[in-house]
Amino acid sequence: MAKSNKPIFWSLFAAGGTLAAFLAPVLALLFILASLGHAPGLLTYAGLHAFAASWFGKLFLLAVITLFLWHAAHRLRVTLHDFGLRQDSIVAIVVYVTAAIGTGLTLVYLLQI
Repeated sequence: MAKSNKPIFWSLFAAGGTLAAFLAPVLALLFILASLGHAPGLLTYAGLHAFAASWFGKLFLLAVITLFLWHAAHRLRVTLHDFGLRQDSIVAIVVYVTAAIGTGLTLVYLLQI
């Protein structure tokens, strides 16, 4: 029986989708409030920078951004297939390499904070 790498990508897709379903509405609400001037004290630049500078904050932001990227990559792959783009191996390489590059850049940026 041939081994498949589908469980790896499916687990990243599922984790990213679950995280997006729970966090994206909350993040949108918080940033809408911040743009209207009704931001909680933690959403100030100093508060967000202090969170991002801590190791817990870096791990949290890395997990959120990485899982969002991998979820979006898989969703884009499936959507392109539904639109009739049948070069699945090329599409898979492009979207997953893009997600991997985004993950690496996120890690590099977070380590610089």
